[in-house]
Amino acid sequence: MAGYLRSWFASPQPAPTLSVSPIIESPSQSDSVDNDDSDTETIHGGDTTDDIPPSFPAANSAQRLAPPSNTIPRILTDAQLMPPPPPPSLSSRRPGISSTPGSLAVPLTTSRIPPKPSGRGKVALAPGHGPLDWANLKKSGQDLRGVESLLRVTPSMLKQHNKRDDAWSAFNGKVYNITHYLPYHPGGEKELIRVAGRDGSKLFALTHAWVNLEYMLDSCLVGFLVAES
Repeated sequence: MAGYLRSWFASPQPAPTLSVSPIIESPSQSDSVDNDDSDTETIHGGDTTDDIPPSFPAANSAQRLAPPSNTIPRILTDAQLMPPPPPPSLSSRRPGISSTPGSLAVPLTTSRIPPKPSGRGKVALAPGHGPLDWANLKKSGQDLRGVESLLRVTPSMLKQHNKRDDAWSAFNGKVYNITHYLPYHPGGEKELIRVAGRDGSKLFALTHAWVNLEYMLDSCLVGFLVAES
């Protein structure tokens, strides 16, 4: 047994053979490498001008084609924006009347001379006969009508009450006993006695139509004016 082993180690052993398959490059790998190189050149291109921003405005834009404007707009005055109308000739002008329509002339009503007062106005009343005194007299409960109930007054009946101590007058279809109101009238007794015994609506409207007559003489109401039967 020992001799067999010695003979086995002494005899040369053939070297084991290894099968090596040849390495074949796949076309995909080679293509990918080539594509990477081409992409690098396509994106960067070896050019350093890619980081420069484009010009604004563009070279072919309307802003660059238009000629440069060096004129500064000037500010116009009020007279330049709206010049005044030409003055008319002095010979054709009349005071208070504008010769050009639509002008800013003074209105006619403010340039005319005001008319003289007619002389009719307030008079000096006796003490204790002011507006507040008349209001207190109405509230006192004194009989200012002189009748027990409202009447149907004809023009002939109204004509009989034309005295200072017995004065009736009609205003807007209503008949009032104005006897007690005579000394309180701001225009004086003489003016109010003119309508005693008749219809004073027209004279009242021409003199002071803004006065609330119905409130002023409500306690003096006698009746209503009717036609003759």
